[in-house]
Amino acid sequence: MTDTKQRVVQEYVPGKQVTLAHVIANPDPLLYTKLGIQDAGAIGILTLTPTETSIIAADIATKAADVGLGYLDRFTGSLVITGEIAAVEMAMEAINTFLSVKLQYTPAMLTRS
Repeated sequence: MTDTKQRVVQEYVPGKQVTLAHVIANPDPLLYTKLGIQDAGAIGILTLTPTETSIIAADIATKAADVGLGYLDRFTGSLVITGEIAAVEMAMEAINTFLSVKLQYTPAMLTRS
């Protein structure tokens, strides 16, 4: 009897999507300390695929509203923006709109806590 091993090949093929788009309004100041970012009125969190989209999203955000970049990782698709609540929401909506309309991405519902 011969043992045959099955081999499974898995590939990561990301879709073009905004996976998470969330605004934390008036976060606890401790959160800023833990994240190592400057205190602001709100924090916007995005995860995007393909991961390089975080670079495009950061550009859109800073052009759409008066927000700062708290964190950008082109290898994981993570983007954190900071600023006043209205500015962060405006930037997040601009990102979702541009990516879905111009680049045919699947947008995420903008959530807020």
